Amino acid sequence: MLPIEKLTAIRRRREELDQLLCDPAVIADHTKLQEFNRERSQLGAVVEAFDEWTDTERRIREDREALSDPELGPLAEEELPGLEKQLAELEQRIQVLLLPQDPRDEKNLLLEIRAGTGGEEAALFAADLFRMYLRYAEPRGWKVEVLSRSEAAPGAYKEIVALVSGQRVFSTLKYEGGVHRVQRVPSTEAQGRIHTSTATVAVLPEADDVEVNIDDKDLRIDIAASGGPGGQAVNTTNSAVQITHLPTGMIVKCQDERSQLKNKARALKVLKSRLLDLELKRQADEIRDERRTMVGAGERSEKIRTYNFPQNRVTDHRIQLTLHKLDRVIDGDLDELLQALVSWHQAERLKGEGSPRL
Repeated sequence: MLPIEKLTAIRRRREELDQLLCDPAVIADHTKLQEFNRERSQLGAVVEAFDEWTDTERRIREDREALSDPELGPLAEEELPGLEKQLAELEQRIQVLLLPQDPRDEKNLLLEIRAGTGGEEAALFAADLFRMYLRYAEPRGWKVEVLSRSEAAPGAYKEIVALVSGQRVFSTLKYEGGVHRVQRVPSTEAQGRIHTSTATVAVLPEADDVEVNIDDKDLRIDIAASGGPGGQAVNTTNSAVQITHLPTGMIVKCQDERSQLKNKARALKVLKSRLLDLELKRQADEIRDERRTMVGAGERSEKIRTYNFPQNRVTDHRIQLTLHKLDRVIDGDLDELLQALVSWHQAERLKGEGSPRL
């Protein structure tokens, strides 16, 4: 059953916001205008679905009343199954829309990709994954800014960290974090044997200044000359910045920019996001430990996805989904995978089992 009173209150609030957004005082206040527009946008999908549900429910009621009518009865009987199916789908959609929103969904994100096991092939795979996300971002108008990178060889990354900015970036990619496994024949393999390598992906919400406060006395900042692959000097200025967060021992180094100030700003951005993620994980661990005590839980598999090039197959192990279009996926066609993950997550939450562990 739908919470009709709650949905009616949401509709009333949307109507109030329509009036407020026409108020000259609100229009003159940029902060309030943004806040009310954001709230109206969030409520809009719920109100539209509820209005459609109300109309469909009314039509079903009228058709049922018309069943005894000699002329209208056959038409109503023919129309009812379709309307009842539509009503059930709308109820499911509304229930999903009423689920509590993740407050991080609107944030930009830090995308961190690192080569795992597999040597140079793992580093090449890390570069492939970065290109995959880059190609997914381009048609959506997202901005991808590389903050730091460490090359193992030309076109291969030991590590690459990028800031991805745009509409609902974190909401879209938040389930991509984990161990990604690749199975393919390396170009250096003379016998044609398939090798298995891994790369890790971390997806962190960009930290706001108000969320993470870092005391200057907790930082040690070291300056050095930037270096390239194999120790090659990139420039002669001391522009590379390494920041050590003393309480946690966390170290961040940025050297891509020639400006020391820009490298420091980038390093602080990465450090803040990692510290925010550390705090969120601590909170999640507390919740998970409490849940395990109550109902028990098994450990999740280390790998989340396998990319099998010889069979043109990609498998997401969390939702047991296999697609035979790896060539398109690795070229940025991620919509089917990402939507399936979102749908699975929503279905698990609707079961009342809490947030699933992805």
